[in-house]
Amino acid sequence: MQGSSREEGQVAPAYVVVVASLLFLALAFFAVGQAGATRNGAQTGADAAALAAAKESRDQFELELQAGLDPAFLAAVFNLGQFGSFRGCEEAFPMAEQNDTVVTAGGCRPAHNGGWAFTVEVETRKPVGDTVLPGTETKKATADATAALTSRCRYTPAPEPLGTLTCEGTVPWLVGEGPPPEGPDLFDIRLAEN
Repeated sequence: MQGSSREEGQVAPAYVVVVASLLFLALAFFAVGQAGATRNGAQTGADAAALAAAKESRDQFELELQAGLDPAFLAAVFNLGQFGSFRGCEEAFPMAEQNDTVVTAGGCRPAHNGGWAFTVEVETRKPVGDTVLPGTETKKATADATAALTSRCRYTPAPEPLGTLTCEGTVPWLVGEGPPPEGPDLFDIRLAEN
């Protein structure tokens, strides 16, 4: 009988160590999950802001197209994939705000990679929070995203004076005659791999 109570006395501290270890692991997994959720929120904000900048740029180009453009510029945009409009970043800021993020000092900028794109960097408004891992109470997540515009059209400078714009799924447009195709008919917008 005496040996049995001594074994019980030795097992109790082992249970405490095991339970404490399991509790710490559970809290650590929770902290990692919380950090992952914060990081995902930052990426969502960056993606949405980059897409908003690209869409605004496309909309600005559509307005310019309605006003009439130089044929050489049309050829550069539609046939060579060059920038159509550098305006667009003003829409990234409110979209980031709607996703509980803010555009960082690196901000929103045209992505000069030979194509028409915008890169946006954001940071979460709220930190990861107080967890068992030290330093997370003030740590904020950051993310960046690039949204690219890809032409759905081909510009032919002849036979009309200003040429013809032929877009996938639309009737060819004689540049300068009647309204041009709408933005979504002109360009696809997609997130690019960073």
